[in-house]
Amino acid sequence: MMWMRRQAAQTMRRLGLGTVVCAILAATLAGCSSTPKDDPNSQANLDKLYADAKDDLDSGGYDRAIKTLERIEGRAAGTLMAQQAQLYLAWANYRSGERAQALSTLDRFIKLNPSSPAMDYALYMKGVVNFNDDLGLFGNIANQSLAERDQQASRDALLAFRQLIDQYPQSKYAADAALRVNYIINTLAAYEVHVARYYYTRGAYVASANRAQQAVQEFQHAPAAEEALFLMMQSYAHLGLNTLSDDAARVLKQNFPDSAYLRQGLGGEKAWWKLW
Repeated sequence: MMWMRRQAAQTMRRLGLGTVVCAILAATLAGCSSTPKDDPNSQANLDKLYADAKDDLDSGGYDRAIKTLERIEGRAAGTLMAQQAQLYLAWANYRSGERAQALSTLDRFIKLNPSSPAMDYALYMKGVVNFNDDLGLFGNIANQSLAERDQQASRDALLAFRQLIDQYPQSKYAADAALRVNYIINTLAAYEVHVARYYYTRGAYVASANRAQQAVQEFQHAPAAEEALFLMMQSYAHLGLNTLSDDAARVLKQNFPDSAYLRQGLGGEKAWWKLW
């Protein structure tokens, strides 16, 4: 009887140990099978976040998209998905009015991914964010004072667009960037002349001549160069610097032989950007 009880106890212990081993193996296998589903860094979860962010971007839910894209960027660091998330993040910030955040994200992308196949797009987008024109190439510039525009942003946009054109001339964004470069150059030139005219009408002829000369030197092919030369000619004449005044008049007549400024002065010419 004692022998039978000992055998039974040993059998139970063996069965109990086997049950524990099976339970551990089952738990381990279950854990392994659930890891991809529960791991926040798994590809499946990243793909889900990416799809959610895209849906939010498409529907205009930029605030939600920003939060999701920031999570993707952190979890997928060093991958192509993280690069794409950065570009989407910059766009979402831009569209939600967070211009500084958009530029910061683009600068980070450009610094960290110099050989990225999307570098041309990053440069183009940096230019667009600085260009700050939601209404198309010309927007509502006709109703906006040039003195109110952010000239540093325009210069930053010019640098980004020029870098795109120089480094990626075959990019699908290069043609549009070239149009924007021309527009920005004309805008910057017109702004310089706007300031020069302001000084001239207040009798600050030295300041007017210097500002007009700067416009001619930096933007000699812009339409505003015509008025800049006229302001130089007139300002130098008021200062008694006849040689410089004659030189400015000669260049003005040579480049703009039918200039309305020579016939009517400052009052008869409409600014180049007043298109209608």
